[in-house]
Amino acid sequence: MVKILYIEDNPQNMRLIRKIVTSAGYEMIEAMDGKSGLAATMRENPDLILMDINLPDIDGTEVTARIKSDPQVAHIPIIALTANAMIGDREAYLSAGCDGYLAKPVSRTELLNTLAHFLEAKSLVAARH
Repeated sequence: MVKILYIEDNPQNMRLIRKIVTSAGYEMIEAMDGKSGLAATMRENPDLILMDINLPDIDGTEVTARIKSDPQVAHIPIIALTANAMIGDREAYLSAGCDGYLAKPVSRTELLNTLAHFLEAKSLVAARH
C-alpha cells in the first residue's frame, strides 16, 4: 500500500486530508510537528510527504532541507501544502527543495491529481532502476 506522510499541526486540516487520502486507498501517516515528521520519515520511508510550512518547532522548509540532504530519504517527493499563497511563495518552496506546491484550502480533485502525478512519476523512475 502507498504510504503518505502528512506533517501538519492543525487537527482540522489533518482530518480533512486524512479523509481524502484514505478514501482514495492510500495509507496516511501523521506527524504534528517538524521533529516528529523527520522521525516518521526515517522510520516509515513514505512514498510521498505532504508538508505544512508553518509548523510549531522547525518550519517546513527546514524539515524539507533536512530530508533532501539525507541520501536515504532524499528521493521522496515532498509537496508543500500550505496557507502561504502569496505571489512568490510557490517558487520559494520549490527552490527550498519541495517537489510540488498546493495552496490551502486544497480541493479533493487537486490533491488527488497531484498525488497521482508524483506517485506515478516516482514509480516510473523506480521501474528504470
